[in-house]
Amino acid sequence: MQTKYGFTLMTIDEFETYLSNIMVARTIITLQEHHTFSPDYSLFNGSNHFDLQRGMKNHHVNNNGWDDIGQHFTIFPDGTVMTGRNIEKSPACIYGQNANAICIENLGNFDTGADIMRNTQKQTIVRASAAICFKFSIPVNTDRVVYHHWFRLSDGVRNDGSGGNKSCPGTNFFGGNKVSDCQRNFLPLIDEILNGQTNDNNNTIIKYVSVTASTLNIRKKPGSGSAKATDRDPVIFGAILRVYKIQNGWYKISGSKNHWVYGKYTVDVTRATVIANVLNVRNQPSASGLRIGSLQKGAEVFTYDEINGWCKISTEEKWVSKTFLQ
Repeated sequence: MQTKYGFTLMTIDEFETYLSNIMVARTIITLQEHHTFSPDYSLFNGSNHFDLQRGMKNHHVNNNGWDDIGQHFTIFPDGTVMTGRNIEKSPACIYGQNANAICIENLGNFDTGADIMRNTQKQTIVRASAAICFKFSIPVNTDRVVYHHWFRLSDGVRNDGSGGNKSCPGTNFFGGNKVSDCQRNFLPLIDEILNGQTNDNNNTIIKYVSVTASTLNIRKKPGSGSAKATDRDPVIFGAILRVYKIQNGWYKISGSKNHWVYGKYTVDVTRATVIANVLNVRNQPSASGLRIGSLQKGAEVFTYDEINGWCKISTEEKWVSKTFLQ
């Protein structure tokens, strides 16, 4: 491993070990696949990983106005993986679709006629994606492993690339950027790596909660006088946490370690799945509310409140009919 400018560069073997050992409080249910487009292969010289990553962060912060680099990980042509955005933060990668997601940027331009993906990078993309799916219990399907191309740029609505979309992660990314291409060419490679392995951590979850404080400290015991956990960052406003145990108003948020947060600074939320083919999202709990987006069948959401058969699915005013949620 090498560290520079706040980023860490790893081989895929090191990445798999790193990922298996890190503690992440935020609930992650979706993996996003992207390509950088620029920088592309012509700008990678085999030793400038950190400079390219720092350049992307500078663009995201100073040009786009984001608070950090957009992606959690970048995969380079030589098959190495670099950390990026704090994993406790949602990515800044697909408009309207970043909550509860994790983002991989694959360095290169994988549109037809541009960069030909190296085998070293291809193997790492598959292995890293499989490791992430296993770590966070993400089902290997096109509801939960997604391409940027499937979401309309203007509003983030999923339209599977029917118009107004980027080509990202490239029209020749593992044979194409369509849903059918992913199902035929990419997901089977992830399944082959996992070989039926599943992470059963979710079986012990009591409930989910959303953080209401700007930042919330994680402590080693259920009490305000307990020492803070030093091997993980505090969680931030809006993060969805898994609760494994409750004691005197404190919530244990790890299935493997004694890590606790004070429940006073959270609210209960409920995990739900969209069962309608298309579910409109409105700005009020009413059919007369302004339509501000839509969700497709199979999408997962967390509900914060319920009024007259309508469920709030965000800390913002975003409402859907409960009839179409399971």
